[in-house]
Amino acid sequence: MSRAPEQPQDPILWSAALALGFWLLVAWNLGIPSQPYFDEIHYLPAARDLIALDTFSNREHPLFGKEMIALGMMLLGDNPWGWRIMPSLAGALALFAVQRTVWFGTLDRYASLVSGLLVATGFHLFIHSRIAMLDVFAIAGILVAFWQCAAAMREPETGRWRLALAGVALGVAMASKWSTLIIAAVPGLAFLVLRWFAGRRRLLLSRRGMPVPGITLVEAFLWLGIVPLLVYAATFWPAYHFTYQPITEGLIAHHRFMLELQTQVLKPHPYQSNWPEWVLNWRAIWYLYEPIDGAQRGVMLIGNPLTMLIGIPALMWCAWQGISARRPMHGAVALLYATSLGFWIFAAKPIQFYYHYFLPSTALLVALALALSDLRNAGRGKIAGAVLIANLLVFIFFYEIIAAEPLARPDSFAVWTWLESWR
Repeated sequence: MSRAPEQPQDPILWSAALALGFWLLVAWNLGIPSQPYFDEIHYLPAARDLIALDTFSNREHPLFGKEMIALGMMLLGDNPWGWRIMPSLAGALALFAVQRTVWFGTLDRYASLVSGLLVATGFHLFIHSRIAMLDVFAIAGILVAFWQCAAAMREPETGRWRLALAGVALGVAMASKWSTLIIAAVPGLAFLVLRWFAGRRRLLLSRRGMPVPGITLVEAFLWLGIVPLLVYAATFWPAYHFTYQPITEGLIAHHRFMLELQTQVLKPHPYQSNWPEWVLNWRAIWYLYEPIDGAQRGVMLIGNPLTMLIGIPALMWCAWQGISARRPMHGAVALLYATSLGFWIFAAKPIQFYYHYFLPSTALLVALALALSDLRNAGRGKIAGAVLIANLLVFIFFYEIIAAEPLARPDSFAVWTWLESWR
């Protein structure tokens, strides 16, 4: 008698353990530096204003990320742990979400866990989980939305509540940073395209066919179109109640003002860069480099020098597999990278920085995880394993300069600045 094929086992506990381990590493010395650094000097005063409902400051950005920073300060106090506790938790959630997205998209345990390992050691998520900036909240929102959409497609019986959660997460992402606006539209557009090609006669009201049977296009528009906008608008509620400079002319007029602030021509910045430099991992940003808390310390934002470069051919492989072999997850990751990077290629923001590569680099690392899984399945497991070991060694080597650990000398930066453009 033939045996039934073995079903892949969900690695959810391993994914949770990896996310927890990541958070513990992030939380180690989270209170150092004990003074605000880099863009914390903008967002911490804005969070304090939110708590006091005093002056509506930092009006060029949406409010959710600053509300989360303020929540951490209300829970733990106006101190380094209070400033950074919510970003650290958002980073751990983002890491768990990326693994769950890959799992539901592929049912591949190896790819799921390797994606978590690569993203955890890719520098971007680690650094932004340890600083009170807005980017990690935006990334967490996008990744949670993708997780819920992938799960809804894999398990249609849970589709309704998962799409509703996805809508909330998309609203949170948009309310953290506007750079997620184009990506936030992708799930709804993908639902429309897939249902269209399913060939349903009653396009708007049919419950049959891809991507989530049982959900009509009209209902999907509610969860993935209307709910995100409502959540986004709700996050501006405190802005109507500031003592000084509240929103008085309505949300639409306020957004015109925000757009003016976002697109104004700023003075050139020594750390500004553009997308070709991001792709090549060419330009670093020093978030910190000074004597503080009894030692010379630094935080250099750069991508993992190994995975940022070998991830490029992995992306090409995923794009080819998505087109030629019709492997949905491979194609989706390549499309996400192209879309999220394309936003910055055409964005009307005159001054851009390497941290804008956060989301594209995350997609790149997932593409690398998928490519390594394909290598392993093709009998090249030793090569895939060697890449993972080398990746960990690079992360360990750079740990001091991405975690604000004590450095030996004022010129210790030279150990890690392999390129002149990293100095």
